[in-house]
Amino acid sequence: MLLSFSRNTIRTHSPAKPVLIFVSSRRQTRLTALDLIAFLATEDDPKQWLHQDEREMDDIIGTIRESNLKLTLAFGIGMHHAGLHERDRKTVEELFVNCKIQVLIATSTLAWGVNFPAHLVIVKGTEYYDGKTRRYVDYPITDVLQMMGRAGRPQFDDQGKAVILVHDIKKDFYKKFLYEPFPVESSLLSVLSDHLNAEIAAGTVTSKQDAMDYITWTYFFRRLVMNPSYYNLDDISHETINKYLSNLVERSLRDLECSYCMEIQEDEQTIEPLTYGRISSYYYLKHQTIRMFKERLKPELPVQELLAILSEAEEYAELPVRHNEDQLNSELAQRLPLQVNPHSYDSAHTKTHLLMQAHFSRAQLPCSDYGTDTKTVLDNAIRICQAMLDVVANEGWLVSALSICNLVQMIIQARWLHDSSLLTLPHFQKQDLYKKKKACPLHCANSGFFSQAWAFLSHLPVVEVRMSVKGWWEGCEEQTERVIPANVSNIRDESSWLPLHADQEYVLQVSLRRLNAGQQRRKQDSKAQAPLFPKPKDEGWFLVLGEVDKKELLAIKRVGFIRNHSSVSVAFYTPEKTGKSIYTLYLMSDSYLGLDQQYDIHLNVIPASIAAQVNSEISDNAGKMVLK
Repeated sequence: MLLSFSRNTIRTHSPAKPVLIFVSSRRQTRLTALDLIAFLATEDDPKQWLHQDEREMDDIIGTIRESNLKLTLAFGIGMHHAGLHERDRKTVEELFVNCKIQVLIATSTLAWGVNFPAHLVIVKGTEYYDGKTRRYVDYPITDVLQMMGRAGRPQFDDQGKAVILVHDIKKDFYKKFLYEPFPVESSLLSVLSDHLNAEIAAGTVTSKQDAMDYITWTYFFRRLVMNPSYYNLDDISHETINKYLSNLVERSLRDLECSYCMEIQEDEQTIEPLTYGRISSYYYLKHQTIRMFKERLKPELPVQELLAILSEAEEYAELPVRHNEDQLNSELAQRLPLQVNPHSYDSAHTKTHLLMQAHFSRAQLPCSDYGTDTKTVLDNAIRICQAMLDVVANEGWLVSALSICNLVQMIIQARWLHDSSLLTLPHFQKQDLYKKKKACPLHCANSGFFSQAWAFLSHLPVVEVRMSVKGWWEGCEEQTERVIPANVSNIRDESSWLPLHADQEYVLQVSLRRLNAGQQRRKQDSKAQAPLFPKPKDEGWFLVLGEVDKKELLAIKRVGFIRNHSSVSVAFYTPEKTGKSIYTLYLMSDSYLGLDQQYDIHLNVIPASIAAQVNSEISDNAGKMVLK
């Protein structure tokens, strides 16, 4: 019946002008288009909505990937949603804007995205399926207004028409809001804790009173006074509002305290930011994510367990799980190496875990929607991993820190840690690994395989590492820098061990020189070779200093792209006990698997020197004063 009404509406209000039909899902774009084609088949002119020469349209259709879109375009009907290939979407957009096709069927997100005005807009229903709550919910009224706003083309029409198909019981509701000014309300309440955490970490909120003052400067407070019932407030007397805000602050701060982001001092007023709160603020993460990291991360976690923790981040809770996708998730899980909870296939976090696995396995996805969802997952993955790394670094866990670095490499290169390095090469697929040498992808030689492989390999960073230790030694009148040999052949040789005073701060100076710097001539050469990662990524490095015997992380530093030469300083403390100790420096790529380097630093810890410690502290304080 809805389709019959839509057909009649087009015939009555826009028989020859552009028509935009909004539907609730990608599946509905296809079903609506096919139903309209069935209607056209009964007409005298079934291609009345096609305003381009059929031969020219056939050529355009030949470039389209999506099979249903090929069919609909032939009748002058386009489809537009995020699941289409980008080139297909661009083609449809150009055809509609240039009036070559008359009807465009799109999901509601188009109303907020690209501006495609039409003479007639039809909103085919005001509900959509929410995978998170597993029920149909109403569009926000602002979305409906935005869809209606696409009606009317200022350059061509003096009027626009919008038709909303809605259940009869909701008719009066929509009339009220569509014909009267609509107030814009605040959405701050749902994320107030995270906003307060950012202000606490920045030092602008240092007490409960500061938090109250902060809220009074927000748009939320203005709307609270103007429309209290919307925010579940009975009246707007000074006492009532003060109590309401006080409870709001108490509840938000309690949430942050439970998430290890801040603590309230003994006076019950002063707020002190904690390291985890700063991490959450720096990486724009929700405080629930940081709490989960604090409670689930452990000293020695393998990549598989870190992947499960990453997938549970609160940032992935909004990943759409569409109608019947639990079945698709179940089928996808059977083809992937790591098991997930079979009772949670309708969970956004489980879907995230499966999409990550599919990315590493380079597995075929069930449908184009999953490709779009994978991009969403990967877009957030790196910053969440960086936050995980900061959490384990704060705890001093070496093994987990190295595993997180490996996980970042896996995400960028789209392969498992123990997969063949050949998969990094262009055109190389997993099935090629099992072929005989003669049938290996060298059959691509005629299509430029060798030249592309060589260009790829020559771009990979080849980095030379040199190290020295800077600090104070007893008997020295000034800071001294002593070179650390890169390769120690005989650890029994005393000259291989660098004498350092116990319980003293020294600075490890690391010199990084790119040996194939001649290959890097353009600015874009700083980008990592990562064809399966959805956006450009600059090459970078992690410098990790640890003591392997104790599995302790001593220091970590991030290094950007090395164009020619970079010098990095890493401060560390020597052990309190005297004797021989081995520290290990790891240079780990944040973009490639298999390019990591590892160097042992042999230390002969000698008794502490008060004079050297004093000089070291004076030098350190002087350096801070200069920086200020």
